Amino acid sequence: MTKKIPLPLEGGCQCGKLRYRVSQPPLMIYCCHCTNCQKISGSAFAVSATIIETSFEFTAGEPRKTEWKSDAGNQRFGYICGDCGTRIAHGQTPSIGVLSLRAGTFDDTSWVEPSGHIWTSSAQGWIKFNPDDIVCDEQPTDYTSFIEHFKSQDLFDG
Repeated sequence: MTKKIPLPLEGGCQCGKLRYRVSQPPLMIYCCHCTNCQKISGSAFAVSATIIETSFEFTAGEPRKTEWKSDAGNQRFGYICGDCGTRIAHGQTPSIGVLSLRAGTFDDTSWVEPSGHIWTSSAQGWIKFNPDDIVCDEQPTDYTSFIEHFKSQDLFDG
C-alpha cells in the first residue's frame, strides 16, 4: 500500500518567515508555461497546486500582495514573502474560489507530480512532453481531465 499524505499540508517561503496551511487536498497539480509564470519563476515554467481558497491560511508572517494582468487577460494577484521574495500563491480578481499555490513551497514535495501542462504555446523549445501528458496550448476552459487524473492517484488521508 502506498503511503498516504496527511492533512493539513504546510509550507512556506525560503527564509521561513511566511508560513501557511492548507486544510483540504489540492484539486490538481499542473505546470504553467505562460510568459507570466516564466518571468515570475525565473524558469521555464511554474508548478502549481490548485487549492480551494477557503482551505488556505497564513499561519506566520504577513504576505505582500502584488497584481498584474495574465496572458489570458484576467486580473491576477499574488502573495509574496516581503523578506525573501518567494511567491506563495496567486488568485484572480474577482475571486473564482481557487488559488494557484506554488507547489515547491510545500514542506513535503515528494508527492508533487503534475497532471498536465497549460500554455504550452509559449513553452521553451527544449521542453519535451510525455505522450500521456495532458497538454493545452493556452488556458483550458475545462480542467476536468486534470482533476480526474490527479484524483485517481488517491494520495491523501481522510
